[in-house]
Amino acid sequence: MASKTPPPPGTPPPTFDQRLQRLEALVGELEQGGLPLEPSIERYQEGVGLLRECRAILQSLEKRVEELSAQGGLEPLAGDPDATSPADGRTGGGRG
Repeated sequence: MASKTPPPPGTPPPTFDQRLQRLEALVGELEQGGLPLEPSIERYQEGVGLLRECRAILQSLEKRVEELSAQGGLEPLAGDPDATSPADGRTGGGRG
């Protein structure tokens, strides 16, 4: 399994897209079935790790976008379901 062997020194870490692609491949393998129990558990464990990494990257990027927006004085687009309404302070609820 690729995640057990550390990359050679000087190798850049995988990008978000590479992690997501690997996660999708793992999900596909698990959904197909037919794998013995131990390899299935190993793939599931690798997938959980990748999911955590992807979420952390997304949170970091979202924070960066919010900081850049605040610095530039940008306003959300009209009708943005994720924007905070200045009148009531509620979010649009576009995401869960």
